Amino acid sequence: MLTVGLVGLPAVGKTTVFNLLTQAGAQTSEFLSGKVETNTGAAKVPDPRIDFLTQLCKPRRTVYAQIICSDVPGLTSGTNQGKGGNQFLDGIRNVDLLIHIVRTFDNPGLPHVYGHIDPLRDIETVDLELLLADLDIVEKRIQRIEAGKKITKESAAELPLLKKCRSAMETGITAANAGLTGKERAILTIPSFFTEKPQIIVINMDENQFKEKNYPGKTELGSLANQRGITVIEICGQLEMEIGMLAPAEQAMFLTDLNIEELGTARLSRAAYQQLNLISFFTIGSDEVKAWTINRGTNARQAAGKIHSDIERGFIRAEVTKYRDLYELGSINKVKEKGMSRLEGKEYIVEDGDIINFRFNI
Repeated sequence: MLTVGLVGLPAVGKTTVFNLLTQAGAQTSEFLSGKVETNTGAAKVPDPRIDFLTQLCKPRRTVYAQIICSDVPGLTSGTNQGKGGNQFLDGIRNVDLLIHIVRTFDNPGLPHVYGHIDPLRDIETVDLELLLADLDIVEKRIQRIEAGKKITKESAAELPLLKKCRSAMETGITAANAGLTGKERAILTIPSFFTEKPQIIVINMDENQFKEKNYPGKTELGSLANQRGITVIEICGQLEMEIGMLAPAEQAMFLTDLNIEELGTARLSRAAYQQLNLISFFTIGSDEVKAWTINRGTNARQAAGKIHSDIERGFIRAEVTKYRDLYELGSINKVKEKGMSRLEGKEYIVEDGDIINFRFNI
């Protein structure tokens, strides 16, 4: 399952975004009291295809694709009293994706930790903390090797590469840009660095900024995101919280008045899902309509294993219906009457939105 970590400075709206994604209810503390806990919860990935399939099949249960979100306390320059080793980041060390919440809203009742709004400065501050956390990992690994009574052949090969990374990081260069070849990177026993993780930037605006589609530093931030190939999602966390308290019909009216099709957190969930090249296939029936998460390029037999290893082991055929065909014709029977459902073998590459019934024998 996809895991994401929410990072950012204190009082930027991380916990608001976390609560919106996970539907956790009332907003909790922004960790201003010095707490060091990490909040973790599951967020569904909104999908209108699942909504349609649910209306069509009227199942007892509907299961959307999910992502696991972790919200760590706010980071500031030198949070861990010294270079690297930010203890708050331990809670997201193994996530697949980082979501960086950046504040552009101005609220005198909730002053910015640095006194004024500057999104580029905030991004650089958090980026530096991530780099210092990576440096701490490298330094501890070097110390462990050098303190060992016996250095293995593998450790001897790794040590100079670690020192090369350390030298680069001490000058502000990430491990990815330290000049290691792919073969050298594979020698490192550190599976991933924070600065290597894919990242999405979320701009948390106030209501006026949201309506005007403008905020301080927007042009510069757009240039930075283009340079790094980072997706930027713009939301108004406070407004989305208020909308979330309304009845569904009132929510729809509110969105229409704002001239937007969906909430920013819905777009964020899908962007996180797509960032790692993930897709969904569906199983449907009167008991359950469910989205199954797989990597793009997964074949039918491997996809069957997502449901159960017995189905993968006893795989015979996959009966595949394209979502668009079902949507246009309105029923599985009509799709079959037109010969538009196909039987595929184990090497068939599953496509996003495929509706699959697996035939198997064990």
